[in-house]
Amino acid sequence: MRNRLVHIAPLQTAKVLAAIYFVISVPIALLMLIPVLLGFGQQGAGMALLMVILTPFLYALAGFLFTLLGAWIYNLVAARLGGIEYTTITAVER
Repeated sequence: MRNRLVHIAPLQTAKVLAAIYFVISVPIALLMLIPVLLGFGQQGAGMALLMVILTPFLYALAGFLFTLLGAWIYNLVAARLGGIEYTTITAVER
C-alpha cells in the first residue's frame, strides 16, 4: 500500500518537537553543571548556572522555530511535487 504525506501541521509539529527537544536537553544541561559543582571556573559560576537553567528553554525555542520553518517549507514543496511517498504493511498480531 502506498501512501503520500502531503501536509504537515507546522504549529502542532513544532510544539511536539519543542517538548521533545526540551526533554532531551535537560540531561545535557545537568552535565554542564558538573564542572561548576566540582569547583572549576568559580569566577563564571553564576553565568554557568544561568546557562544550565536556560539551555533547555533555548534548545526548545530553537527546535520549535526550526521545526515550524521546516514544516512550512515541506508543505510548499509537497504542494508542488506531491510529498514523500512511503509504503506500509499491515502487521500481523501474534
